[in-house]
Amino acid sequence: MKYVLLICDDETDSPTNEELAADPVHQAWEADLERRGAELAGERLRPVVDATTVRVRDGETLVSDGPFAETKDFVGGIVIVECANLDEAIEIAAGHPYARRGGVEIRPVWG
Repeated sequence: MKYVLLICDDETDSPTNEELAADPVHQAWEADLERRGAELAGERLRPVVDATTVRVRDGETLVSDGPFAETKDFVGGIVIVECANLDEAIEIAAGHPYARRGGVEIRPVWG
């Protein structure tokens, strides 16, 4: 079954791509995904300051800068994994370094 892991974190204290690449915990997590053959796709997202939100209300398109949420935690990346079941997805999410500093939301993919 496919799951999307939404990697959530407080962007005010987010590591750089270089710091992530050098982080042994992140390296171990990526090695675990490779060993499982689980990762299908994944990308780190630009900060929310670069986001644009689009809504349509009563036929009018409303465009605003950034997200429409009052929170410090934002989705900073996604990972799509193929797992046997939710338990395996939970194991994978628990191993992600951001599970220790932010959170990882798991969503099953319609299919």
